[in-house]
Amino acid sequence: MQLFRAFVRASGAVAVLLGSTALVQAADVSFLTHWAPDTVAKLEAAAATYSASHPDTKITVRAVPFGDLLTTLRTSGGGADGATIAGIYDAWLPDLAKDQLVAAAPDAIAADTMANWPAGVVGAASIGGTLYGIPNEINVYALNYNKKLFEAAGITEPPKTWDEFLAAAEKLTDKSKGQQGFGLINSWAAGVLHPFSSLLVSNGGDLVVDGMPTLDSPQAKEAFELYEKLISSGYSDPTMATADANTTGPFLDSFVSGKTGMIIMANWWESALKAGMGDAFGDIATAPIPVGPSGDVPRSISYSWMTVVNAKATAEEQAAAWDFLAWLNGPESGPNGASAMGDILMSMGILPSRTSDGAAFADRLASDPFLAGYTQTLADAKGFPVVLGGQEFSEALQKTLEAMQFGQLNAAEAQATAQADATEILERNAK
Repeated sequence: MQLFRAFVRASGAVAVLLGSTALVQAADVSFLTHWAPDTVAKLEAAAATYSASHPDTKITVRAVPFGDLLTTLRTSGGGADGATIAGIYDAWLPDLAKDQLVAAAPDAIAADTMANWPAGVVGAASIGGTLYGIPNEINVYALNYNKKLFEAAGITEPPKTWDEFLAAAEKLTDKSKGQQGFGLINSWAAGVLHPFSSLLVSNGGDLVVDGMPTLDSPQAKEAFELYEKLISSGYSDPTMATADANTTGPFLDSFVSGKTGMIIMANWWESALKAGMGDAFGDIATAPIPVGPSGDVPRSISYSWMTVVNAKATAEEQAAAWDFLAWLNGPESGPNGASAMGDILMSMGILPSRTSDGAAFADRLASDPFLAGYTQTLADAKGFPVVLGGQEFSEALQKTLEAMQFGQLNAAEAQATAQADATEILERNAK
């Protein structure tokens, strides 16, 4: 994925808007998201700006916790009275498209998106060559570490290999202080799966290839054994690992309070970390994912989000929704050639995926020391597989990795269980 180069080059293209603004009839458009109140306020401000020049379109925003987002979308968003627009994790798209809950993008929207977003991001928002929404954020993972704890442990630089990573975890672990070397996550599917997946791809492995799981590979074996070593040696304490999609709980608390030396986490959590640490945020640095014995270069898993339109909404509502999304994601809606969506995402420390947003925010992306560990390896990131049954696959692997954390499975048992579960889930959902 050549995403970083796509981020920082200017698109040089004029945004192709829907071209039907004058034809959009009066409509009430609702937007379902999982964002926090301060971010919802920014989206509402953008919607108010749009409505000022489109007085026949009323836009309301509803927010639910991330853990309720997919359920809410399925139970209410799929009906005619459900949300007109929803922000979704791309891994959910195959199942939502199969169930005909999301509408295909109009031709003008599809052409604009293909011209102004990296091909890999467009592909993640598409099924069978059909685009189902407009991509917005992209997330990758990096090693986050506490510089003060590193200095106290005599560690002069972040680990570049798994051997160095384990050595650092050992030095950072001090049970007398309640301090763990590396923080794992439990109780949250993506939080459990994505750090493991990032270590796997940084070891030359994959989760899924051509629709089939590859958790039985030698590279995956080494990743499971790495987790077993972290857990059995006491470098990771599962009682300090509980978290949710807002990173609330012992996982965040332990890192914020200096009780965790290292974690692997996504770029979007910068805002939560700043809020929790205040001035002590300056103690935190980021670095690329350490490379495993079978890997070649630092890699991360990547995943993206998109906004979709309810296929059950009326034709007028769908037209108004796509017109608003074209504006929200276009270079006329935000500051200095950025989109309003890009500006909202950057306020959370999230990387926008539109190429012109990458250019508009290039100086900030380059100068932000926290984002440095993320942007360094963005070009080599591997996308999280977008397959039918993806959420079920994620939750099954979550349970297996959590069973390892609590000593219920060893590495060999976990690998066998993960491969068997994944094979059954993906084969069943592909039918």
